[in-house]
Amino acid sequence: MDVTGTVTVRDAFDRVSKKQKLYHSVTQDVIDLVCDGIQDTLTRIQLGNDDGVEPESVLTELRRKLDALLPIIQLQKSHKETKWSLSKLVKLLEVSYHPDISLACFSVDFDINLVNKILIHHCYREGLFDVGDCLVKEAGREEETEVRSQFLEFHQIVDSLKLRNIEPAMRWIFANRGKLKQKSSKLEFKLLSLKYCDILREGKSDDALEYARTHFTQYPLHFKEIQKLITCLLWIGNFEKSPYAEIVSPSCWDKVTKELIMEYHHLLDQPINSPLKVALSAGYESLPSLLKLVHLMALTKQEWQAMKQLPVPLELGNEYKFHSAFVCPVSRDQSSEENPPMQLPCGHVISKQSMMRLSKNCAFRTFKCPYCPAETLASACRQLYF
Repeated sequence: MDVTGTVTVRDAFDRVSKKQKLYHSVTQDVIDLVCDGIQDTLTRIQLGNDDGVEPESVLTELRRKLDALLPIIQLQKSHKETKWSLSKLVKLLEVSYHPDISLACFSVDFDINLVNKILIHHCYREGLFDVGDCLVKEAGREEETEVRSQFLEFHQIVDSLKLRNIEPAMRWIFANRGKLKQKSSKLEFKLLSLKYCDILREGKSDDALEYARTHFTQYPLHFKEIQKLITCLLWIGNFEKSPYAEIVSPSCWDKVTKELIMEYHHLLDQPINSPLKVALSAGYESLPSLLKLVHLMALTKQEWQAMKQLPVPLELGNEYKFHSAFVCPVSRDQSSEENPPMQLPCGHVISKQSMMRLSKNCAFRTFKCPYCPAETLASACRQLYF
């Protein structure tokens, strides 16, 4: 099913969901009205015994009220609308989805060990440690114990950040400070800033100032950021109207958490997205095109299986396009937007950070290539784009 079909099905599903909620609301209203009428009638009968009111007359009045409510008709009407929307969704699903997706499947000899590894890692990534442990036991992959401990620590850190607790994250940063420093990471300072801003939002100016004196003096490179954070003391109780509203916004917790997730996976040499999730998503995106191709070419399953190459290119989104990443031979760091590969005039390639270290951060200071006798300037190097 293509993207348009997906949207159509989603719209139909939303309509059914709304009709079901409306039906539930109508049903509840009718039941409440009927119950109120019955309760009122019982009360009148009980009180009427002393006043000489005949119960038959009260019950007759109740019947007239219930007849006026038309409860059965109201329920039938709402139920009919819900049923009609549901039947329309079912028909749409039958038209939109291919009954046999196996026609587009190839018989592939999977590496069982690799598949087990991907499944186990996915479970640990998602925090499904019981399931992952079961797979480890059944597949006999006890070597995944280290990965388990790494992702267990990861989930403990992320869960703690959701509770505004930075201690587990700070312990991880201290344990990996050297690696993070090489990547010019600002996580440590950002986490302390988040805690400081929380104290500010609580209106505790003295505590915030003491916290800043205790922690911020260790980060002279962030002097400008510290100036803004200290100035926020003047806006306590009125941050929304201050020029620093974005700095003290609670949404900063989510941004820093995402940054930590990226840094954590990067240090583990793991992709941000689960390989299993990427593979399944790519398969889902390509399946409609493959099924359409099989149908148009009128291929049998045997002919499809025997095909070595697709007759037309299969286009997927940019998120499914991967290429080899450059790893600096000097620092062993993987290139990034902040640390791109740089080509020296002699032809050798190193990362930008390595180039800046060799040139002492001076564009016109000569330095020697790490792999040949040639000397060059940082200004003579050019960035490579992969």
